[in-house]
Amino acid sequence: MRFRRRIDGGRLEREWQARLWLRILVLAAVAAYAIAFILENRQRVHVHFVFFTASVSLIWLILLAIGLGIVAGMLISQLYRRRRAL
Repeated sequence: MRFRRRIDGGRLEREWQARLWLRILVLAAVAAYAIAFILENRQRVHVHFVFFTASVSLIWLILLAIGLGIVAGMLISQLYRRRRAL
């Protein structure tokens, strides 16, 4: 993609925006990977808890595990910071 910008003297200069195209390409690749990941993990699985069994889509189970890991990591880091402050 090219755009024009004014330089000293009022001339227009064309400049190639390589960074913009790189960002668009990386974003498209990440989106394609996310869609493929979701489509590959849409089968249903049985999750056995101690007192019951649930049947959920595998992608939701993965996302739940990631979410619980993030929350647990944040809570542990807060406890660690609080203990070091005392």
